[in-house]
Amino acid sequence: MKDATLALHLGYEKDNQKAMQVPIYMTTAYEYESTEHAARLFNLEETGNIYTRLDNPTTRVFEKRIAALERGIGAVATASGMAAVFYSLTNLVQSGDNIIISNKLYGGSITLSTHTLNKFGIKAKFFDVHNPEMLEDMIDEGTKAILIESVSNPALAVPDFEGIGEIAKKRGIILICDNTIATPYGVKPLTLGCDIVLHSSSKYIVGNGSAIGGVIIEGKSAKEKLSSYRYPQFNEPDESYHGLVYNKKFETPFTARARLALLRDFGAVMSPFNAWLMILGLEHLYLRIKAHSENALEIAKFLKSQKNIKKVNYPFLEDDINYKYAKKYLKYAGGIVSFVVESFEKAKNIANSLEIFSLVTNIGDSKSIVTHPASTTHQQLNKEELIKAGVDEGLIRLSIGLEDVEDLINDLKKALN
Repeated sequence: MKDATLALHLGYEKDNQKAMQVPIYMTTAYEYESTEHAARLFNLEETGNIYTRLDNPTTRVFEKRIAALERGIGAVATASGMAAVFYSLTNLVQSGDNIIISNKLYGGSITLSTHTLNKFGIKAKFFDVHNPEMLEDMIDEGTKAILIESVSNPALAVPDFEGIGEIAKKRGIILICDNTIATPYGVKPLTLGCDIVLHSSSKYIVGNGSAIGGVIIEGKSAKEKLSSYRYPQFNEPDESYHGLVYNKKFETPFTARARLALLRDFGAVMSPFNAWLMILGLEHLYLRIKAHSENALEIAKFLKSQKNIKKVNYPFLEDDINYKYAKKYLKYAGGIVSFVVESFEKAKNIANSLEIFSLVTNIGDSKSIVTHPASTTHQQLNKEELIKAGVDEGLIRLSIGLEDVEDLINDLKKALN
């Protein structure tokens, strides 16, 4: 089946009620047939519902659909996009290890990697996604993951997927890609050398800003890499499950361990109701991401024509540094456009003057949004860190919605003058 069909039908088998829409199993727990049945479930001898912190029938449909759209073989939904990032990294590292991250990541991912994980003895190193050869000298015995974004937030950098993927494969390092902005309709990173894909499903997947969520998708390539000496937690007995070895037990060891160990212990699980909203969002994602992307390109071209704007970032602008990578790898670049004006104060004034654009720290909504990252999403970074992340103090990020593009352009004209 094609993607648009998968998003509407995969993973749902109608019960006796024949409900057309996936039911919401809004339950904490499930009744067991007997104590023996419960014991088999808890000992992983049999599959079935145990507790919604580990699994839920509604959430399972969402996981199956997003995995199929990304060409993955397994998925686990989380309470937020940051929970997905956290679980993906902590699934791989132990104290004393290191990760290598793009220098153009979302601010929250940078803070997690460089501050929070650092307190647990995990070091983060930065590299340029357009210069993958940097990785050769940075990878050492303690390197456990490389983290990139398919379209970075808010710098909109598109990585050299093949170059990064080749080195990650050669050195046996798990390559993780956050695909929130491009979505699986814009690019499928698992087909370009990545092993794990992440989403903040709060953004384009749900599509209307109604629910928080995240998801981790595992590709076929992960299992072979995880069999390496680098990842003993996947190849040595897990005593909390009576000696279970993830790489022997599961075809999807990465998501299995994320579910059975991390969701079990940390508990940042997606609500079944939120999973249901994500399912609804997936049904028309292919229509929305096309419209978001088309509107964004029109807005980017308009902004390029304005004399008082220093720089406009959008991967499908022909003079953008990311254009050759966008043309090579992306079908859609999503609805995020960023531009730079002369100062911090000028940027704030523009953001405050817009009327159709709402001043909100979110992206991927059906309604258009404006954000000043230097004072909000990246506020925790110092000036040097802002520059490295591609976030000028005068940078404004727009999340282009589904309104009429002429109305959005007129709103920007008024605010810029």
